[in-house]
Amino acid sequence: MHDTSAEIVACIPALRRYARGLTGNKDSADDLVQDTLERAWRRIARWQRRGDLRAWLFSILHNRFIDLVRSARATPEESSGEAEVTLPIRPTQNDMLEIRDLDAALARIPPDQREVLLLVAVEQMKYEEVALTLEIPLGTVMSRLSRARERLRTIMEGREVVSRLKVIK
Repeated sequence: MHDTSAEIVACIPALRRYARGLTGNKDSADDLVQDTLERAWRRIARWQRRGDLRAWLFSILHNRFIDLVRSARATPEESSGEAEVTLPIRPTQNDMLEIRDLDAALARIPPDQREVLLLVAVEQMKYEEVALTLEIPLGTVMSRLSRARERLRTIMEGREVVSRLKVIK
């Protein structure tokens, strides 16, 4: 059990990065990670070393995030119209602008594509791990990643995002 505890603790920074990418808010991300860790500890007996612990933890986090999004849709909150964005202090103005632009661009990518992009690019997960974590086919991981990269590139270059899907009546 001690080895498992150390493995879980070692995953916390990666879970926090992924949660921050999903939520866009530091406090919400920390709450999401805490919920994930609580659920993992309660269900550690179910895991029983039947796979990668890291992928299992990311699956719990992802599923919890989806649950929160669904419940938020069911009970909309009143907002002041301002979204709280807390970015780390960067050493130069250009760094701050680039981070702000990247954060805004990531927010414009559809959630299913953003999830895959964050897991592959930031968390450096293998495609197979992402497929296992998100419970989607490997081909879907690759296509979502490709679309996410293209959309991010288009947004960062300031070009208009054009959908290649045609509406059929």
